[in-house]
Amino acid sequence: MALLEISGVNKRFGGLQALSEAYLTVPKGSIVGLIGPNGAGKTSFFNVMTGLYPADSGEFKLNDHFYNPSAVDEVLKAGIARTFQNIRLFKEMTVLENVMVGRHVRTSAGFFSTIFKTSSQQKEEKQIVDDAMRLLTYVGIEKEANQVSKNLSYGSQRRLEIARALATEPLLLALDEPAAGMNQTEKKELQQLLQKIRGDGTTILMIEHDVRLVMGICSEITVLDEGRVIAQGTPEMVRKDPAVIEAYLGLAHHG
Repeated sequence: MALLEISGVNKRFGGLQALSEAYLTVPKGSIVGLIGPNGAGKTSFFNVMTGLYPADSGEFKLNDHFYNPSAVDEVLKAGIARTFQNIRLFKEMTVLENVMVGRHVRTSAGFFSTIFKTSSQQKEEKQIVDDAMRLLTYVGIEKEANQVSKNLSYGSQRRLEIARALATEPLLLALDEPAAGMNQTEKKELQQLLQKIRGDGTTILMIEHDVRLVMGICSEITVLDEGRVIAQGTPEMVRKDPAVIEAYLGLAHHG
């Protein structure tokens, strides 16, 4: 059963055709990888499906409902939460506050309507704090809850970003280069965390340069090259695909 089905996506930036008839299927309960050489269109694809840029054409379906990725908050409400290649935290806020902001997407009291707190709002606010703490524990950074987020180590900032995305209770967690800048130990821990998230019922789609990590964790992989999908299938199928070997070998030849 597909959770996310995307087809016929085209996107042009000026003279550059960034995506050509791109498509993607993410089965429910899976971890799917989106890979390809630099400039293949992976981030453009992510940006289009999560509402950052409008697609020129394409069909987008999440959990059997068509959704229109015309605005980031609409996509978030539809059930897709994403992280970015360059970490985007509220750097001056504490770790806990960062996750609370994510949680407010799913609660009735607005973030700023809580100045004149009714008892129900106080209750909801306490619930948000509890939920945020639970998520920090879940990703393993609860001891740093009261630190200012910019003071966290790189690996912990990545975990915080994932916790904040999970706070919106997404159907699909879309991760853009989650292992970027991590050492081997951090990558191993990230892999365990992602497997735990998937095991607890959240489907994951990830762009990742570390092909070994992708091959080790994903049940399916889609490969883009120059804005087109050149392969889609299990890691074994993709690894042996001549077009994929060609795309990556070409990359090796260019240094």
